Amino acid sequence: MTKLRLLALAVLLAVAFPAAQGKRFITEKDLFRFTWIADPQISPDGATVAFVRVTVNEKDNRYETSLFTVPAAGGEDPRRLTSGTRDTAPRWAPDGRRLAFVRAVEKDGKAQPAQIYLLQMDGGEARAITEGTSAAGDPVWSPDGSRIAFTSATSAADATKPDAAKPAAEHKTDVEVVTRAVYRANGNPGYVDNTHHSHIFTIVAVSETVARKRQQVTDGEFDENGPQWSPDGATIYFTSTRVAEPYVDELGDEIYSVPAAGGAIAKVAAIEGSIGGLSVSPDGRQVAFVGTLRGKPIRSYSQPDLWVTDIPGSDLVTNGNRGLTPIPKNLTASYDYDIASGIGGDQPAPRGGNRKPIVWSKDRASLIVVSAETGSSNLKRVTIANGRVDPLTDGPHDVAAFSATPDGSKIAATLSTQTNIGDLFVADVVSADPRVGPGGHLSPPPRQITRVNADLFKDIQQSEPEEIWYKSFDGKSIQAWILKPPDFNPSTKYPLILEIHGGPHAAYGNVYTHEFQWMAAKGYVVLFTNPRGSTSYGQDFGNVIQYHYPGDDFKDLMAGVDEVVKKGYVDPNRLGVTGGSGGGLLTNWTITQTQRFKAAVAQRDIADWYGFWFTADFTLFQPTWFRKAPWEDPQDFAARSPITHVANVTTPLMLVNGDADYRTPASDGGEMMFRALKYRKIPTVMVRFPRETHELSRSGEPWHRVERLQHIVGWMDQWLMGKKNAAYATQ
Repeated sequence: MTKLRLLALAVLLAVAFPAAQGKRFITEKDLFRFTWIADPQISPDGATVAFVRVTVNEKDNRYETSLFTVPAAGGEDPRRLTSGTRDTAPRWAPDGRRLAFVRAVEKDGKAQPAQIYLLQMDGGEARAITEGTSAAGDPVWSPDGSRIAFTSATSAADATKPDAAKPAAEHKTDVEVVTRAVYRANGNPGYVDNTHHSHIFTIVAVSETVARKRQQVTDGEFDENGPQWSPDGATIYFTSTRVAEPYVDELGDEIYSVPAAGGAIAKVAAIEGSIGGLSVSPDGRQVAFVGTLRGKPIRSYSQPDLWVTDIPGSDLVTNGNRGLTPIPKNLTASYDYDIASGIGGDQPAPRGGNRKPIVWSKDRASLIVVSAETGSSNLKRVTIANGRVDPLTDGPHDVAAFSATPDGSKIAATLSTQTNIGDLFVADVVSADPRVGPGGHLSPPPRQITRVNADLFKDIQQSEPEEIWYKSFDGKSIQAWILKPPDFNPSTKYPLILEIHGGPHAAYGNVYTHEFQWMAAKGYVVLFTNPRGSTSYGQDFGNVIQYHYPGDDFKDLMAGVDEVVKKGYVDPNRLGVTGGSGGGLLTNWTITQTQRFKAAVAQRDIADWYGFWFTADFTLFQPTWFRKAPWEDPQDFAARSPITHVANVTTPLMLVNGDADYRTPASDGGEMMFRALKYRKIPTVMVRFPRETHELSRSGEPWHRVERLQHIVGWMDQWLMGKKNAAYATQ
């Protein structure tokens, strides 16, 4: 063989087997070395991108967030902008010379309420412009850059000055008087505070002490969110639900306005559903928003759409109703995908925040949004006149967040793939091109300007997923992905782990998931699939499981396992299953319906729908998941509860629960399965995580996230690999 052929063979082998070059496989503790990019904000002139960099402080077991900038043209490493470790929400002033952001500081080892800071971009230290005992957040610059609107929680008592002549109370009670059905909320320690409400304030945007007096714009017994200025700075728009207990009637946010100086609140628009993500047009005559219709009859899953409405009092008469409340127009009613949605993985930037805004074109003829389709999310342009949807990006990735210049001509976005946690990309938006039709496109394609994890991943050999589509029992097409070990050998028989997503209205897909890569690195074939009920496949596909959950979605999952087993490299006698939340429910359900799995890990699970209805933090949900309340149709609740069928279980089961999880309380999930299976002498172990909420896998304490991965794989190793673990021995 010639030297040239030997060289060519060496190159091919190096590409096919990079481990031969000394690369290692990913580990669970690589999480400590991950860097996340969050909340990218492009400057008004399009020259610079500010963003939140999130890292792990392993010693202190916490996430740290700082602000960085990078030239939009690329070619330079990001530059640290702030010295804080809890800095978030960067927002450029209209002139690009100042940056507002939110900072939380510590005092005596305790985090203080976050406040809004200003930083001069030509140098100097950041200075707080708000202060007080309540946190300030969601800063939004006025069009002229003179003021900042923000939200802060206050109560009627806050406005009352203490009476010095009145003696102090001898005893301050710590007893809670609960009057509302929603009295606990996942991620909220203790009981929900129904005395404080989120209100809108404004403050002069200078950093001298004299300017620190905030002006309260709204008050009362309701919450206001997402403030947006009118172009002339005279009005602030926001969303609010002006009903004390809106969940009783399944009510959602509506759009309201208030004079920027304070005054009467007026309703702007409402739909038969919920509203969010406001964006006022450049001329101030319209407002676009993301709206989700409840549907008639009420649906379990309702797909979010892009809407636009005239602002009352404007001179537009698009609905022919001058003088009346304008009728919102659903621009994407015929577009069967999810506006402003994304794909679920376990690596969203923790603590960093991400926005998916609605961006107006300069000519007000179109809007730019994110849309999720078949396991990916991309940027789309929607033409207002006819609702036409055109792609601005098109690829196997997730647009986790983005921002645009004021004229919508340049975009900065965080893109994540199945092998990249997330990096910044920048692209120019070109107006309509006759070769592609109305709507425009990005030209050239988005260019990558950061590689924040390059130093870590250059030494790691990861697995590339294989996308498959398969037919379920009734012929319905199901999308899935197979992740194989990095050193995969098709002649070897591997154990398989089926991963089930939660929601149930959510989706796996083209976004980074550390858990899957870690399992593959440990020698497992990983199957993750989007059964019926998943998002990004249309309204009907998502809602088909209403009143039938769990049910046919379980059959979709089993058809996927059958499809992979047929490929010949999976050992059908070494199958494992796991999932969290709705996936935890389906894990429990799976092992009560079949005995083919030899190991299972149910995370943040549900075992008993009856008890869950009374204890979960999003109570009164029966109009969408169940036809009646539990006592009105106990047979339905029992039939769909895994605990009812627990006598069928032979699979060794691990339960993973957070002690502060109010979304799927352990009392109606893991604890019930644990007690029942211990009684039946089925190998069972329960792993409890103190302080952790339902977000354990995505933003839990770093060490807890690592230990969670260790326990899941440790349990699979014991029952599928024959590796005994003393930690799981019966005590």
